[in-house]
Amino acid sequence: MVSIKDIAKKAGVSISTVSYALNGSPKVNADTSRRILQIADELNYVPNAAARTLKKRHTMIVGAFITSFEGAFYGELLQGMKDMLNKQGYDLIICSGTQSHRLLPEGMLDGAIILDATFDSDELLKYANRGHKLVVLDRELKHENISQVLLDNKAGATLAMEYLIESGHRKIYAVTGPTESFDAEQRLQAVRLTVERNHPLEYIEIQGDFTKSSGEEAARRIKDEYSGPAAVFCLNDEMAVGLYHELKKSPYRIGEDIFVVGFDNIETASYLQPQLATIDYSKRRFGAVAAEQLLHLIAGGPSVHERIYVNLIKTPSVF
Repeated sequence: MVSIKDIAKKAGVSISTVSYALNGSPKVNADTSRRILQIADELNYVPNAAARTLKKRHTMIVGAFITSFEGAFYGELLQGMKDMLNKQGYDLIICSGTQSHRLLPEGMLDGAIILDATFDSDELLKYANRGHKLVVLDRELKHENISQVLLDNKAGATLAMEYLIESGHRKIYAVTGPTESFDAEQRLQAVRLTVERNHPLEYIEIQGDFTKSSGEEAARRIKDEYSGPAAVFCLNDEMAVGLYHELKKSPYRIGEDIFVVGFDNIETASYLQPQLATIDYSKRRFGAVAAEQLLHLIAGGPSVHERIYVNLIKTPSVF
């Protein structure tokens, strides 16, 4: 591998002069700098990123840790992160799985955005205690090196349930999410509280996991139990898509026999007929705010907590 020493030898200058030239320093005159850069190009010189990181103590790389690459949720969220980070000269890498956790203690990243259930909260607090800068999107943690950017899950679930109840529905299914998911748990808490406030209701929970297939499975149960009009709140749109897909094979029609609300307003759901009623928020803004708060921490700013607000989109899938 070609080193700065090799360039210096061929150019007949000192190693420090080569270093200044490669970093664009005005300490080297234009002609000398141009000659050094030309030699570096001829020798196919590649900077040693690890050594540069040790010197500057910054990698200019941020990690986004997610539980899975499945589903339609992540695209806009990650794009919002990337756009904000790139504006400040940072790059974004996407990580998933427990093996990727080592990137934090190994100093490969200047900070991390966490939306990954495989991280234990104690593990994140341990990293924060060591000075690592983190933004969490999927849990509540208090630490000077951790900021929270949380979706208003409870407000969204309450809006969805109240919409169904105000539309006259007295039999309501809730297709829940993964038991380890913070968002799913927050939404389910709000659903149960709304049911309690509006007693009596016939309320049935079906365990889901935020995947299309679990929505299909929920639809099969609802078909088997069907005895009259019923409403369904799917705790994310991915499961609502599965529900729609499975009900197409039945005599029951959404918006006529079964009435559905989702959560997330993913692009795929916009193509459903009738259009899916859902809880909407800007996923791109969610990602951008998370990145912005991480940059704030990296720059030495205090921990700040943000909330992403939601609204209800009403459509013929309910009325």
